[in-house]
Amino acid sequence: MSEQLRTALAIIRRKQVEQETGLSRSTIYSRIKLKTFPPAIPLGPRAVGWRRGDIDAFLANPSGYRVEG
Repeated sequence: MSEQLRTALAIIRRKQVEQETGLSRSTIYSRIKLKTFPPAIPLGPRAVGWRRGDIDAFLANPSGYRVEG
């Protein structure tokens, strides 16, 4: 597996997502409902994360980001 693909598939946790995007927890979850932020991936009963590649795609165009499908 290439390093670039490995990085894109890496899972990051909410605190890191908040730091990298500058968005608060409530804003992240509001934007998920509006489909303007990547959905979280369940990691366990009380844990979620986001794929690094999805967050990078969001950061490339925050105002134009839309979830496909």
